[in-house]
Amino acid sequence: MQPTNSEMATVETLYRRHGPALVLFALAMTGERSRAQDAVHQVFLKLLERGSLADAVDVRAYLFPSVRNAILNDAKARERDVSLDSRSAWFDPPDRDYTAELNLRRAMASLSDDQRQVTILHIWGELTFSQIADMLGVSPNTAASRYRYALGKLRDAMCVREEPCANL
Repeated sequence: MQPTNSEMATVETLYRRHGPALVLFALAMTGERSRAQDAVHQVFLKLLERGSLADAVDVRAYLFPSVRNAILNDAKARERDVSLDSRSAWFDPPDRDYTAELNLRRAMASLSDDQRQVTILHIWGELTFSQIADMLGVSPNTAASRYRYALGKLRDAMCVREEPCANL
């Protein structure tokens, strides 16, 4: 069945609004930009095939698990793990500070997978700890703890050693 113009416009709006955060999340899981983009595109193609998100209570809380499932299904099909490419950019800030970007990417890569996922889902995905907990199958307190520990590790990694960041 061909989607209507209204359905296509709705999916396009969702893609423009949530696509960058979904790709960032997928990139954190896959380590490869092309696989991340493929997973996000696969989710949106399925939305076009189905027609709408009428059943979804919270669109973001629907999209992120859908992308995660697409990645997990792809990983099962490939039966191999891929390490995170430290040279690929996760985002393009307007005034690009290459040193800070590299430091942030290294700091994010040093986090455990569960802490990195929660951090990306909360900051870039704008999901609540309750939504993250439902998605990952943990309690909201566990999701919040992972986020808190990740922020502590990121703070330690990003702060200049000569000037402590005690008040952050």
